[in-house]
Amino acid sequence: MKHKLNLDFEIVNKARNCAKNISMDVQRFIDSHTTVSVERTICRLMGIDGIDKNGVPLPNVVVNNVNKGNYLSRGIAYYISNAVISTGLSPQKIAEEVSKNRMDLTQFKSTDDFETIQKSVDISRKSVEKIKGNRQKRKNFISEYGDKDGPYLYVIVATGNIYEDITQAVAAAKQGADIIAVIRTTGQSLLDYVPYGATTEGFGGTYATQENFRLMRKALDDVGIELKRYIRLCNYCSGLCMPEIAALGALERLDVMLNDALYGILFRDINMRRTLVDQYFSRVINGFAGIIINTGEDNYLTTSDAFEEAHTVLASQFINEQFALMAGLKEEQMGLGHAFEMNPDMENAFVYELAQAQMTREIFSKAPLKYMPPTKYMTGNIFKGHVQDALFNMVTIMTGQKIHLLGMLTEAIHTPFMSDRALSIENASYVFNSMKSLRDEIEFKDGGIIQKRAEFVLRKAFELLQNIEEDGLFNTIEKGAFARVKRSREKGKGLDGVIAKDESYFNPFIELML
Repeated sequence: MKHKLNLDFEIVNKARNCAKNISMDVQRFIDSHTTVSVERTICRLMGIDGIDKNGVPLPNVVVNNVNKGNYLSRGIAYYISNAVISTGLSPQKIAEEVSKNRMDLTQFKSTDDFETIQKSVDISRKSVEKIKGNRQKRKNFISEYGDKDGPYLYVIVATGNIYEDITQAVAAAKQGADIIAVIRTTGQSLLDYVPYGATTEGFGGTYATQENFRLMRKALDDVGIELKRYIRLCNYCSGLCMPEIAALGALERLDVMLNDALYGILFRDINMRRTLVDQYFSRVINGFAGIIINTGEDNYLTTSDAFEEAHTVLASQFINEQFALMAGLKEEQMGLGHAFEMNPDMENAFVYELAQAQMTREIFSKAPLKYMPPTKYMTGNIFKGHVQDALFNMVTIMTGQKIHLLGMLTEAIHTPFMSDRALSIENASYVFNSMKSLRDEIEFKDGGIIQKRAEFVLRKAFELLQNIEEDGLFNTIEKGAFARVKRSREKGKGLDGVIAKDESYFNPFIELML
């Protein structure tokens, strides 16, 4: 792509190298630890599903059976494989026996470690092949219908009822939406289990479950065939079940997943050790499944001042990029996040937003960047709000953003109606069509406001990354460098689910997916 900001790419490369060193330092911790959610994910990918008579998911039952005696350091795959070898039962039948207190997995010992590992790999291949098949199905759909050159129009549904969500999602697709994101019910990120089955009673969103994923995927495929377009499905693999939801999304052919390395730590008070271990396996799965991840840097700007803290967004993008690369994600799968969140009353706010978006585009040239709409300064004045969204739409088309989360004129009033969504799609479609080639026609003044602003943000981000590299990411988070939120490595939700690995630990999916 053509560079218009005259950025010093020597600084960009140095900043990227700092981020790599930061993530490598954390990766050493990740490689020596597992979590209960990682092990539950392995259960699911080895074929365990369903709930017990009390409604507890069987992956939780199985992992709890091993973890109660502090045996999980060898990894759940070890115990499942040994049980399969000893009993001849499937992992699902074994889980059902454990749930009825007829079996204790810790009683099964390996007589041949090679045989145990090989059995776990053999069991695991079935889900790996299914995910490969989903990847091919997506490719076939896009090959048949073609893909969109310009920005993807990304809209949300959030009724709490999956069947009502489907009605709204189909309507949005017919109105022109390219990506449907099903917002999760309030607080699901803090549940240390994944609910089961189709759900109709969420609050502020709908539960992320495998059945809900399946139902929505089918509905979008059906309407996509009707429209001769592939409609992408998005959900959220963050929180205490981050890798589990990534696995369910891979099994049901989701296309986009919210998946940030730091979001749960900063905004949900989930322990940093837990989150950083979980994000690695979740990204391995997403990478293998061909899923685009969306990161959550836009949240910094709803907490802190978007003008003053812009450099923290860029620093976080560099770090998220490096964590993703270590998990096998391609740059083309990294929907790094940012947002149009500056105070609209600030002089030249649009100019500074344009500088930030262009800078992000030039630095992460292969990434399908996720650009978020104005929310912090939206008011009940729907006319002003619609203008703010139009300016946001302009920045997207002028700087080549790819995943464009539509702003809603009623953002500050209520959960948008279908008619509000239609107006927002109409607004964006008008701007994108009428300004389609403007990006190729414009350049920025040498030494002007836009170039100087981008250079300033880059240098500040580099300085921050240098400090993080020297101090370590854990210490940096404890000091509140991101979104001015301080978190302790010894506190936060889920810390008791972090387990140091034994030397004999193995996870068959790391080998199969990487």
